[in-house]
Amino acid sequence: MKTISTEKLLTQLNWRYATKQFDPGRKISAQDWAALEESLVLTPSSFGLQPWKFVVVSVPATREKLVSASWGQRQVADASHLVVFTIKNNLNEADIDTYVNRVAEVRGAAPSTFTAYREMMVGSIIKGRDEAARRSWSANQVYIALGNFLTSAALLGIDACPMEGIEPATYDEILGLPQQGLSTVVAAAAGYRAASDKYAGAKKVRFPKAEVLVEV
Repeated sequence: MKTISTEKLLTQLNWRYATKQFDPGRKISAQDWAALEESLVLTPSSFGLQPWKFVVVSVPATREKLVSASWGQRQVADASHLVVFTIKNNLNEADIDTYVNRVAEVRGAAPSTFTAYREMMVGSIIKGRDEAARRSWSANQVYIALGNFLTSAALLGIDACPMEGIEPATYDEILGLPQQGLSTVVAAAAGYRAASDKYAGAKKVRFPKAEVLVEV
């Protein structure tokens, strides 16, 4: 069942851009923010494993500290909300078991029902990769969440800016993430564009569809 028109979808995707200046006086409503948080929770991931945590930075003083760790970009402080996308360090079999137990709980089955599934995940992610490869795999999953967040924000008429121009290690230190077993991958600011943001009216630059879509 179609719940949004194709015209509305494409209008909002054309409307969005990586917002460079946010209006610090405009805040996302509690209802809209709750929906954006839920969009993060609902993000798909490989095996459904969800090797991430989404850190919502609410303390203004903390966000000001992050500006210097963001190449001086004011979005992290001026936007209504800031999300830091992190991965779990040292992903291991215990994480697999936690997920399997959650699947069993939600679907009303015994964990043993998913033994083959568990072994497949352990073999592929834990035993089949070293720590560096597991971190890379986890970071790839985070980017799925980032894309989902940006699209969800656009559909709600909320501006956002994905931010790779940050110093992950400094973010980790400021936010106390190592103590939580987490590492920063990327961030996203969300809110409403400032009237002075010259990029808001800039034409979107994309290669023609014929150059990026291939049918085989």
